[in-house]
Amino acid sequence: MLRVNVVISSISADRFWDIRKPVPPIQISTNINVVGMEKKQDGSLEVPYVLSIVYNPSIAQMSLKGNAFVLGEREEIDKILKDYEQKKPPVQIIIQSISNVVFIESVLISRSLNIPPPIPLPQIPETGAKLPTSKLEGRDYSR
Repeated sequence: MLRVNVVISSISADRFWDIRKPVPPIQISTNINVVGMEKKQDGSLEVPYVLSIVYNPSIAQMSLKGNAFVLGEREEIDKILKDYEQKKPPVQIIIQSISNVVFIESVLISRSLNIPPPIPLPQIPETGAKLPTSKLEGRDYSR
């Protein structure tokens, strides 16, 4: 079983526009890049990463850099490293672990800078709108 510990070592974030002024619709692009993979003497893997968040129009930008440290059985670690050297994408647990940490941090940073968060927030239906119907175990729980 793999264990992944994610550490952020660098944060850069800038707001370019005053968000209180009228702003056209905003598109937010996020990109996580694994920029390397190195096996350490203790048998773990060090996986450096970079998260880039770009707003269009250019109201802000954000970048988080760090390392994920992967611990597990030697065979698992060797297979992950071999797959990486063969240009295969990293295993899901590594990317998911990095995503969980950096996206939570980026939401906190966006709040501090008063810019839209880089992940879509849940949409709450308007008052009086019919909620979607869901059926669980043959029972109708719709309102």
